[in-house]
Amino acid sequence: MYVCLCNAVTDHDIRREAADGVHTFAELQARTGCSDCCGCCEQEARATLVKAVEHTLAQLPILTA
Repeated sequence: MYVCLCNAVTDHDIRREAADGVHTFAELQARTGCSDCCGCCEQEARATLVKAVEHTLAQLPILTA
C-alpha cells in the first residue's frame, strides 16, 4: 500500500528500511523522501515505521551472559 503518494513510498519500503537499520523518522525521510512534500502521510508513515522497528527488534536473538 502506498503511504506517501508524493514520493511513491509504500509500507513495504518502510518495513525494508527498518530492517536495514532505520529507527527514526528523520532517517526514514532522508532515505526515502517520505513526508517531505505535503506531509499528509506523516502520521501513517510514523506508525508504520514504529511497527516495523518493533517487529525487526523482536526478531533479534536474545543473548544471555
